[in-house]
Amino acid sequence: MSEVIAPFTIAIADEVLADLHRRIDTTRWPDVETVADASQGVPLAAMRDLVEYWRHHYDWRRCEAALNALPQFTTCIDGVDVHFLHIRSRHADALPMILTHGWPGSVVEFMKVIGPLTDPQAHGGSASDAFHLVIPSVPGFGFSG
Repeated sequence: MSEVIAPFTIAIADEVLADLHRRIDTTRWPDVETVADASQGVPLAAMRDLVEYWRHHYDWRRCEAALNALPQFTTCIDGVDVHFLHIRSRHADALPMILTHGWPGSVVEFMKVIGPLTDPQAHGGSASDAFHLVIPSVPGFGFSG
């Protein structure tokens, strides 16, 4: 097994995003549910609102740029490619911490806490509160195998 840790940059091709948009735009929606609650699943109106947001309002390129501003890597663990962020604090004696997302989630969940955890002084804390972070994409999610 290789123990190589390789730098990683997210680079989703425009054609891939265009294909996703095309597939979303051609969704064949089911008939409206026969009940007035969620007992038959997510109400159609709520799902259509969610899809409308992801299709027309979510800025993937902004998210991609924010992730690419952080140090990202891949490695192979037990035969599975694992993507992870590795953000070192400027405080050499910072404690190491692993942040792991749940289902359905991603490393994006932790974007707002990276600064306070790695540089607590800039957020009203003290240097002794600093952490070095490893934030893996759980296998099957994000850019892990």
